[in-house]
Amino acid sequence: MIVADRLTKFYGERPAIQDLSFTIEKGQVVGLLGLNGAGKSTALRILSCLLLPTSGRVTIDGDDVVTRAHEIRRRVGYLPEVPPLYPEMTVQGYLTFVARLKGLSAKSAAERVAEVLGAMSIADVAADPIGTLSLGYRQRVGLAQAIVHRPALLILDEPILGLDPVQIVDMRQRIRALRGEHTILISSHILSEISQTCDRIFVLHQGKIVAQGTEDELSARFASQARVVVEARMSEAELTKAVGTVAGATVRSTKAGAEGTVEVVVESERDVREELSRAIVGAGGGLMCLRPAEVELESIFVKLTRAREAA
Repeated sequence: MIVADRLTKFYGERPAIQDLSFTIEKGQVVGLLGLNGAGKSTALRILSCLLLPTSGRVTIDGDDVVTRAHEIRRRVGYLPEVPPLYPEMTVQGYLTFVARLKGLSAKSAAERVAEVLGAMSIADVAADPIGTLSLGYRQRVGLAQAIVHRPALLILDEPILGLDPVQIVDMRQRIRALRGEHTILISSHILSEISQTCDRIFVLHQGKIVAQGTEDELSARFASQARVVVEARMSEAELTKAVGTVAGATVRSTKAGAEGTVEVVVESERDVREELSRAIVGAGGGLMCLRPAEVELESIFVKLTRAREAA
């Protein structure tokens, strides 16, 4: 769906993105993760044919974004950070307007607008002026305009920006429901959103991709130490003492488990699971669970960005 080759954009003498090369297959949900100013929005605007690259080449479904921009816009749905809404228009009138701009016939536009009003749960405000809606409703209208023409590629730039916790959960569920219908590219600086929504992740820092892969691949690549979660039926002091008998093993956190158990996260430079199990059972404890701990995406992101800054 997307093939980028050494994509670069300068604003004056300042590079916003540099030498971005990546491929996104059809049907994937890909997250673009980076701090504010990392170049995410610039990359998305180029992919949406709203901004010309300084150099490099990118194709969308085989078409070049420079020479075939008009054709690509019909097949791309784009939700920028601030939804492109006209406050004086009604919700239904606005979505019809967008559908017609995207090339749908009057009949097809009417049918499709009715579908997205239902899909986004905004049929009850279809006749209301957009300027009277709450932020959550406006964000739903913004997502509706991005999908009203059934785009092959859906680009979402910070789709939960400014939403409250309830609205965030609602928006996350609506984005997940679109999986399979579109190739989806989401940018965010909120780690949990990328982790819970995307199949693959591109980490962008200072205009460059510093890592890419699934969350599991990034965890395996950048985890500096082995971590395991141990749950046992014994006191916290007894469990900590048992872990301390294993060379190189250190307890990093402790919390109460279910039904009187204790759960600890153990960190070490090597795989110590077999030794831990022997130590806990030998100390008279009931070993309930011993599993690898997930490496948080946040720790990977911090490690990557700090390494780049140091370099």
